[in-house]
Amino acid sequence: MNAPAPIVAPSILAADFANLADEARAVEGAADWLHVDVMDNHFVPNLTIGLPVVQSLIAATSLPFDVHLMIEDPRRWAPGYADAGAYNVTFHAEASDNPVALARDLRAAGAKAGLAIDRDTPIEPYLELLPSFDTLLIMTIKAGFGGQRFIPELLDKVRAARRHVDAGHLELRIEVDGGIAADTIEQAADAGADAFVAGTAVYGADDPAEAVRKLRRLAERAAARA
Repeated sequence: MNAPAPIVAPSILAADFANLADEARAVEGAADWLHVDVMDNHFVPNLTIGLPVVQSLIAATSLPFDVHLMIEDPRRWAPGYADAGAYNVTFHAEASDNPVALARDLRAAGAKAGLAIDRDTPIEPYLELLPSFDTLLIMTIKAGFGGQRFIPELLDKVRAARRHVDAGHLELRIEVDGGIAADTIEQAADAGADAFVAGTAVYGADDPAEAVRKLRRLAERAAARA
């Protein structure tokens, strides 16, 4: 099976919230997905945006939306993002008592289903659930705030997931989120990740689109070594 091309997903958590539509359009033609962090000040100690903002943004850009729900009770809220047209909706394993059922609901609503694993959560209990998902998002920081330093030890989870995915011939994106930049993306790709969320590394750059293209080139270089 040929390895899929790397995905780069700029995170609007690092964008200018007063100009989100313009910030989304700034990476059109370069980014693969637009990563949207939804936080509720309960599951994580931060509050960002919710469904009304996502609905408005989806209408303002052609980019597929990669929605990352850092919220309690995702069974109640997640399908709304799929109904709004999000391409991929990811919720946290730690917040769900029946991840497979929610994945089924998301797929039925027309979205890809993603499962997120936070910094302190072992991945092993969730590996057998992966055939029910399209994306596995592994946090390489503690979920909740942007701008944190990448934790390379968490790539052991990526390696374990990659071994499991390859052994089972699963069609699953392994996405990493947290501290991804020019000096870390190749480490993550070498470990087996093939989708990369980047916030500050993109929106902190003078040219966000060129920053995305640079990150993709680095991920492709690492993938070529595999």
